[in-house]
Amino acid sequence: MRTALLQSSGRPGSVAANLKALDEAAARAAAAGAGLLVAPEMYLTGYAIGDDVARLAEPADGASATAIAETALRHGVAVAYGYPERGGEQVFNAVQLIGPDGARLANYRKTHLFGCFERDSFTPGEQAVVQAELGGLRIGLMICYDVEFPENVRAHALAGTDLLLVPTAQMHPFQFVAESVVPVRAFENQMYVAYVNRVGKEGEFEFVGLSTLAGPDGVARTRAGRDEQLVFADADPAFLAASREANPYLRDRRPGLYASLI
Repeated sequence: MRTALLQSSGRPGSVAANLKALDEAAARAAAAGAGLLVAPEMYLTGYAIGDDVARLAEPADGASATAIAETALRHGVAVAYGYPERGGEQVFNAVQLIGPDGARLANYRKTHLFGCFERDSFTPGEQAVVQAELGGLRIGLMICYDVEFPENVRAHALAGTDLLLVPTAQMHPFQFVAESVVPVRAFENQMYVAYVNRVGKEGEFEFVGLSTLAGPDGVARTRAGRDEQLVFADADPAFLAASREANPYLRDRRPGLYASLI
C-alpha cells in the first residue's frame, strides 16, 4: 500500500487551518496513488500550545473527526492524524485512523507520556495494541515515545501488525530515534514502521523532521529532510511475507525466559 507521510507542524492553535492543510495533503496523496496519509502527533491543534490543549481537545467522534472523514471520503484515501482527545474530564494524546470510506477504524491513546509537559497535560492510555484492517494490511497505532519501548513494538508484532503508524513530535537532540531506532524496530519485529514527525521550532521545542517509512529489512523506504514535506513509500505485503519467512527472530523467541520483564 502506497503511504504518504505528511511532515509538518501545521499552524499551532488553528484547527481550521490544519484541517484545510490536511485536506490539501490528502488530495496530493490521492493524486500520487497513495491509499493512506499519516500526519504527525497532535497535528490537529499543535503540540506546544500550553493550556490550549484542554481547550481544543475534542471527542473521537467530534466535529474535526467528521471533517476529516469527509476529507477521506472525498479523496478516497485513509487518514491517520494526531489530536488531543477529550474523554469526559480527561484529555488523551491520541491518534485516529479514518478509512477511505469515511469510517472511523481505530483510535489509540498514547501510553507512554514524555516529559513534564505531557504528564501535566494528558492522561496516559491503557491499551497497548490498537489495530485495524486496511488495504490488505493489519495497521497498528502508536505515538512517538511509545516506539522507544521495545516491549511495546514487540506486542504489536505478536498481535500480527504489518504496518505500524507512529505520529511523532520528535525533538532535538533525539534525532537518532528516527535515524537508527525506528529501522531497528522494523527489522527486529518484522513489520513496516511509518514514523511521521513535526518540523521546526514550536515553543521551547525544535522538531527534527526526518520522517521515515522503514521496512522489515531495516531499510528506510523514504526519508524526509528537516523541512515541511510530503513523502511516499510502499508497504508491500509480498515482501513482508518473504521477509518474515527468512527472518527467524519471532520464531526463535523463548518467552519462558522473559518472565522477569513483567
